Amino acid sequence: MTIKNFLVATLLICSAGITQAQEGFIQTFNPGSLQQILRENAAQPFVLAIWSVDCPSCLKDMVVINEIRQKHPELKLIMLSTDEPTAMLAVKGILARNGLIDVENWIFGTVDAQKLRYEIDPSWYGELPRTYFYNATGNRTAKSGALRIDEFEALIAQIKP
Repeated sequence: MTIKNFLVATLLICSAGITQAQEGFIQTFNPGSLQQILRENAAQPFVLAIWSVDCPSCLKDMVVINEIRQKHPELKLIMLSTDEPTAMLAVKGILARNGLIDVENWIFGTVDAQKLRYEIDPSWYGELPRTYFYNATGNRTAKSGALRIDEFEALIAQIKP
């Protein structure tokens, strides 16, 4: 193998890995995923923002969420799309346009959406956007509807140590 062929092969392998990493940034949310999220974020406050591509209020909320993210870079933010995996391209596009592509992102799996919503919160009936503010001990506050920046700030102040 010549050096030129070796370099071309190496570049192809590297670019394939980068493409897979970029495409794999959204995890599939299935039964048990909430427990995984809670385990991975134990003893730290975080925000779980639930949204959908078909929800105008969710898209409005993303502008505020991005602003909050910039003001509080130390706060863990997790985005969860309630859309089916077939909407992955639309989900990725919306996240990219709103500067939220590099936070932890999830999308509902193919399991019954009602079952997944119930696992998240038995008292939640699917209204969107839905935001959960978890404190370091795992207690949470849930809010439905788009939130103003001052509402986000007040809820974040309650979960920070």
